[in-house]
Amino acid sequence: MSRLSDGAGGGDTGLGTVRQAVILAGGFGSRLWPLTRTRPKSMVEVRGTPILRHQLDWFAESGVEQVVVSAGHLAPVIGDYLASHQLPLRAEVVVEERPLGRGGGLKLAAAALDRLDEPWLAVYGDIWTRFSLAGMFAHHRRHAALATVALPRPWLPRGSVDCDERGRVTTLVSHAPPPFRVNGGVYVFAPRVVELLPDEGDHEEVTLPRLIRARQLIGYLVDGPWRAINTPHDLDDIERELASAADDA
Repeated sequence: MSRLSDGAGGGDTGLGTVRQAVILAGGFGSRLWPLTRTRPKSMVEVRGTPILRHQLDWFAESGVEQVVVSAGHLAPVIGDYLASHQLPLRAEVVVEERPLGRGGGLKLAAAALDRLDEPWLAVYGDIWTRFSLAGMFAHHRRHAALATVALPRPWLPRGSVDCDERGRVTTLVSHAPPPFRVNGGVYVFAPRVVELLPDEGDHEEVTLPRLIRARQLIGYLVDGPWRAINTPHDLDDIERELASAADDA
């Protein structure tokens, strides 16, 4: 396994954008049942369009030319969709013959990218978001790190409660965003990261801690819309929010 050190870099190739990406869509989506009874999680629809297609359009708008989808559960549904729809970029599917975990799925798909010597994007298949990927890549290049992760604020639909020094509630619903950040499931990886991913297992347990120890994981603050769609309740929430935004536009 390759050695990491402070300042190892590897993220700056002189490119102004990332031209390739991986979508991690191999999970069973059990918490979205029964919506995932006949389709994988990434094909669940948000306002009539699969999450996967929202991601493809977002990538294409940012200059991505090739996407490899790492699929497992009900993978033919994804393949049929990509083959039967006009897409804004080139997309293909690689299928896990057995569950490889998120890290293994990323490694499998990354090996199918055309430009193995260039940076690549990665996103979890249940993420709906819109923010500047160009800004994220510029941040990645500026810090010359091996990996950059998007750090949005989690959405708290029920708001929060403010109290005074005696514990008395002063505000039942606070509209102030939470101060903490979460792993947004969107990454920019330097080419070298592929060899650090496990063949099987979770990159968040294996690869990311190693990058953190080497000070090679950079955070990119995201204040735009971001949702992880894990349950039917999450789907209802994002549907309502997008409908409200469309009405206000």
